[in-house]
Amino acid sequence: MAQDKGKDSAKDAAKDSYQVPALKPGQFHVNEIVIKRSRFITTIAHTPSVDEAKAFIDQVSLEYKDARHNCFAFNATAPGSTAFCGCSDDGEPKGTAGQPMLNVVLHCGVGELTAVVTRYFGGVLLGTGGLVKAYQGSVQEALQTLPVTERMIAARMSIGLEHRYIPKLQHMLPDFRATVVKENYAEIAYFDIVLPVHEADNLERVLVDMTKGSLKIIART
Repeated sequence: MAQDKGKDSAKDAAKDSYQVPALKPGQFHVNEIVIKRSRFITTIAHTPSVDEAKAFIDQVSLEYKDARHNCFAFNATAPGSTAFCGCSDDGEPKGTAGQPMLNVVLHCGVGELTAVVTRYFGGVLLGTGGLVKAYQGSVQEALQTLPVTERMIAARMSIGLEHRYIPKLQHMLPDFRATVVKENYAEIAYFDIVLPVHEADNLERVLVDMTKGSLKIIART
């Protein structure tokens, strides 16, 4: 039973977090490979929205405006999701750059990611198969050295409880990976709490039991 509970906890943790690039706004990860004298420069950024992805693509395309191609692929949400994604061959033969890059981006285990591959033509034609391999390989190699961090899918609870329960609340919060982001001590104590989304129901049940039903849920999102 203990082993099964551990497996369930691991599954729950996987539901409320995923990896994203450990890159600050304006910070990029760059990697270059050369194939038959053509330079393939991959630039990656953390882009948690479609607008940020498009802005990054425009920025890289402007920086390398003298290049023949600036192909791209992006996923602006969790790994594997196709809800907010896109790609472009940017003048390469159809299906040889953008879609192969997007396949890598969607299945790399990292979300909120945009990759732009800039190609400086080296004078040797690679053929359609060679282009697919080159663009996929460029993104794959860049991902090998990409720094990543965990992004928590969070829930937010605003609660009110009697002051006598504060020590117990503070003691139990780490068990739920919960953090107090705002507090106000009035006639009763008010707390804004952020925690993994799958833990919200569990914490609420424990708090209701602890306070014998006197807990006030002001808001929950």
